[in-house]
Amino acid sequence: MKHIRSIYVFCSIAMSLQGWASKLPEERELTTNFSNMSLRKIPADLTPTTTTLDLSYNLLSQLQSSDFRSVSKLKVLILCHNRIQELDIKTFEFNRELRYLDLSYNRLKIVTWYSLAGLRHLDLSFNDFDTVPICEETGNMSHLEILGLSGAKIQKSDFQKIAHLHLNTVFLGLRSLSHYEEGSLPILNTTKLHIVLPMNTNFWVLLRDGIKTSKVLEMTNINGKSQFASYETQHDLTLEDSKTSILLLNKVDLLWDDLLLIFQFVWHTSVECFQIQHLTFGGKVYLDHNSFDYSNTVMRTMKLEHVQFRIFSIPQERIYLLFTQMDIENLTISDAQIPHMLFPVYPTRFQYLNFADNILTDDLFKQPIQLPHLKTLILKGNKLETLSLMSFFANNTSLRHLDLSQNLLQHENDENCFWPETLITMNLSSNELADSVFRCLPRSIQILDLSNNKIQTVPKEIIHLKSLQVLSLAFNFLTDLPGCNHFRKLSVLNIEMNLIFSPSLDFFQSCQEVKTLNAGRNPFRCTCELRDFIQLEKYSESMMIGWSDLYICEYPSNLKGTRLKDVHLPELSCNTALLIVTIAVIMLVLGMAVAFCCFYFDLPWYLRILGQWTQTLQRIRKTTQEQLRGNVRFHVFISYCEHDSTWVKHELIPKLEKEEKLICLHEGNFDPGKSITENIMNCIEKSCKSIFVLSPNFVQSEWYHYELYFAHHSLFHENSDYIIFILLEPIPLYCIPTRYPKLKALLAKKAYLEWPKDRHKCRLFWANLRATIKVNLLGTREMCELQTFVELNEESRGSAISLIRTDCL
Repeated sequence: MKHIRSIYVFCSIAMSLQGWASKLPEERELTTNFSNMSLRKIPADLTPTTTTLDLSYNLLSQLQSSDFRSVSKLKVLILCHNRIQELDIKTFEFNRELRYLDLSYNRLKIVTWYSLAGLRHLDLSFNDFDTVPICEETGNMSHLEILGLSGAKIQKSDFQKIAHLHLNTVFLGLRSLSHYEEGSLPILNTTKLHIVLPMNTNFWVLLRDGIKTSKVLEMTNINGKSQFASYETQHDLTLEDSKTSILLLNKVDLLWDDLLLIFQFVWHTSVECFQIQHLTFGGKVYLDHNSFDYSNTVMRTMKLEHVQFRIFSIPQERIYLLFTQMDIENLTISDAQIPHMLFPVYPTRFQYLNFADNILTDDLFKQPIQLPHLKTLILKGNKLETLSLMSFFANNTSLRHLDLSQNLLQHENDENCFWPETLITMNLSSNELADSVFRCLPRSIQILDLSNNKIQTVPKEIIHLKSLQVLSLAFNFLTDLPGCNHFRKLSVLNIEMNLIFSPSLDFFQSCQEVKTLNAGRNPFRCTCELRDFIQLEKYSESMMIGWSDLYICEYPSNLKGTRLKDVHLPELSCNTALLIVTIAVIMLVLGMAVAFCCFYFDLPWYLRILGQWTQTLQRIRKTTQEQLRGNVRFHVFISYCEHDSTWVKHELIPKLEKEEKLICLHEGNFDPGKSITENIMNCIEKSCKSIFVLSPNFVQSEWYHYELYFAHHSLFHENSDYIIFILLEPIPLYCIPTRYPKLKALLAKKAYLEWPKDRHKCRLFWANLRATIKVNLLGTREMCELQTFVELNEESRGSAISLIRTDCL
């Protein structure tokens, strides 16, 4: 009862405030909640700007005139579920903006009235009034829309005072009812009447008068035992001047005969929709079901929800036929645990049938059923097993909407299905259907729900569902998004909670019409294959439902738990063609840059010099001290032509002198007793290195005159490391005369140092030369003399030999 009451209060507040809440948006948030705090008096420190004050579920017993003076802007006041015994409406005289006042579930016995002209909702139900608390001031509340009353005695005179008010809802919450004056309720002018009866109350007269009172009648706690049947022995079941078109009975506990009489009574009234919720019936059966009069009715809808059976001796078939023989359009018997349902052999005009949450089986459709006008059939939550059998039944109807969810449905590949062309909506969720279900679907379907089944793939050979617009495949075992080759009009797709790692490109290419996609809560593998799927949300306008909180990476492990929108998958790393083109462009640019550097900075020369330097250092490391011992007294023997003497004297010798090397001049060390050849051979034998300064002039000199002696000397072997060539100017090999084969072989096979034309490269040249001639000699440094000799004669004209002597570097 507490929950029902809470729902009622909420709805009442919403209806009462609907007309004025939009005018004061800034005040709707000024709510003070003191609910369920065991208060015994109204708090004194209420905020003056409070518009809604909740003091429900406390221990308040009385109200003072000054309690609400400080909250002059109060619009909603809730005082239900307290212990208030007396009420003076004048307490709220300073609350002229008060619109909603709830004093239900108190202990009120006396009310002193004061006109609150602006009040729209007043609830005094479930109190201890002896009579209904209505007076002249109540009739002056012209804006009153919802009125809740209670009283042990109900009389016509009580309602006469408010008969002129046009009320939306009158709520009679009765704790006890000792007297009711017949004809009292019809005096009320209200659209809806809701009566909550005390337990074991004779409801019949209230039911009759209630149907004469309002368009909507709701009665709760109908459990008159056998009183109804005894009352009917003196009254006819016919009723005139009925107004009710919607009748709702809640919490009904009756004998079957009493319930049958209520059906018969309501059948001949103005009621078009009759609904019973939480129905319990049973007992012995005395009335004849065949005597039920189905004629002369305006009834269109019958609803029985949450039905329980007591032990009774009537065959269930009679109960089934009682309802299916009713010539109405809509029938609902849900949550009744019925195992079967019978239909008459003649066609009926049922358009809507709801047998949800029962235990119906395939036996329901094994007998022919004539329902030519049926448009909606709901069989959710039953025990149906064969989908093809359901299709044969539906083919004989005009079905448009079919709900077979929460059953045990299966379909085999060899079973044929025949559906009506009118069927546009199907709910097959929560069954045991596999991939073969796509072979048993109506071609005309527009909305299809196959969620929570055992579907792994959408077969490519399925029929073309050309009209399908909405498809739900959530909570299945799909590993990829289905293509739309068979669903050309698909606009909404739900694929959440499957096993989709990386959606294929087929979906993006074939599903151009899809405007809404729900693919959340799948174990996405965040690799390059997922890049197109991630880009789909960026280029679409809110296409993804639940983006981005429901789209989480599951693989790889380093991205687990990361939202897809936070994953960066660059185009370059995911597009192989683009990657190849990019690498090719980079290599081309790099090659062009290298070529430019080679041309502009002469890099080959630097690389060649660097290679020579490296080889020289390696040779130096391999040279043993024993190889350097003996008669070696000079570091370098220099051979050059007279034409190149300027470079030798101004470049080479000064650089060597700068390295603390002593230069010997021929004036001081020439041995006139020996020939030039003997002097040359003697110096070569006593030198660590021999430097030949090469140029085209050198080739044209009388090199052959000395070659005879050099060729027989072991130091000039082609594999020797004691010769250093310095190339001042390039010498093409074809320019060397054929009579100089030794020179040509040396130039072809020996590395040489090239004198750079660019002065900036000279430092590297000298460094390489120093490394080449570096030798560690034995002994300590001694004063040395530089001996330079030059011999010119007729046979060697134009040539010069220079010797540099030292004991150590």
